[in-house]
Amino acid sequence: MERYEHGAADEARPARMMTIGEFSRASRLSAKVLRRYDELGLLRPARVDPYTAYRYYTEDQLERARLVGWLRRLGMPPDRTREVCDRYVTDPDAAARAVRAHWARAEAETAARRSLAASLTDLLEGPRTMTTHPYALTAAAHTDPGLTRPAQQDAAVAGPRLLAVADGYGPAGAQAARTAVGALAGPLPERTGDLLNALEDAVTRAGADIAAHGGDSGTTLIAAAWTGSRLAVAHVGDSRAYRLRDGALLALTRDHTVVQDMIDAGELTPAEAAAHPDRPLLLRALDGTTPAAPDLTVHEARPGDRYLLCTDGLSAVVPTDDIRRALAHGTPDETVHELTALAHARGGPDNLACVVADVTPASPDGEPQPFPRRLP
Repeated sequence: MERYEHGAADEARPARMMTIGEFSRASRLSAKVLRRYDELGLLRPARVDPYTAYRYYTEDQLERARLVGWLRRLGMPPDRTREVCDRYVTDPDAAARAVRAHWARAEAETAARRSLAASLTDLLEGPRTMTTHPYALTAAAHTDPGLTRPAQQDAAVAGPRLLAVADGYGPAGAQAARTAVGALAGPLPERTGDLLNALEDAVTRAGADIAAHGGDSGTTLIAAAWTGSRLAVAHVGDSRAYRLRDGALLALTRDHTVVQDMIDAGELTPAEAAAHPDRPLLLRALDGTTPAAPDLTVHEARPGDRYLLCTDGLSAVVPTDDIRRALAHGTPDETVHELTALAHARGGPDNLACVVADVTPASPDGEPQPFPRRLP
């Protein structure tokens, strides 16, 4: 005698039952894979024999089985696969949008890995260690509560080898931001590979420290560490890093947000995203509840380059062209205050933190030397 474990057959028109072997051949999914999909809740058998635990499927389940197999080939996680398959029954257009969004996110992550691979290729083909310091950083940091927020929850640090900004949120957001920046303290290695490992370890350590405090709070983090002629960057959240070179402003990071995924999927334009109600929703942050692996990249620097690290209290408020013009002149200290003034001129709706750093030639002892800025 058999019993229905995961659903009853259609009483009006019973679908033909198939053994797991027949279903495996028809769906081109192995029996092992089908058992795994059952465990994950992606594809339940129509019936399970109560004595032998043998699984039976119906012909009607073949379409879902094939869809699950294709989605898993795309690398879609089980919970997302289940959601897409369920949507396909009631709203095929929504299911298609979910697949586009997943693939856009996968391509963006691949692009981030491609950038890291390219920079590491350059590293491996060049010197393995930096025994001299041909360039140096001159940097300034500034934080501002804005004009409407009751408290400052952003943090920033700027030194000769370390730049960082963090944007805290929640009741203990200020503490979370300080914790994230504080996790970066300590001596930094010279070798670029060791430096990337140190940044990744610091992000992991920050997440653990924030978890220890508990509460519904967290922070974004961008950390950039300097070694001779390279800047190693670790990024989690929607704070941003930019580079100004020969008058052109380049974003070095991609936001880990819902709206950025929608932009990548072609569902929103950048202009529409700026006013979207979900703009603040983060997909990745240091919140102490789920591990947040940082994006890691390495950037070769040139004398005259200027770097900006900032929270969204600046980047979401001040247009990119205005940021570029502000970066084109002045010392780092003058520029961080000018950027703050630009945010205030647009209402200063949020806390902000920013760091501006110039790459200059270095003296034999590693000290920065004057370098004339070329205005665009």
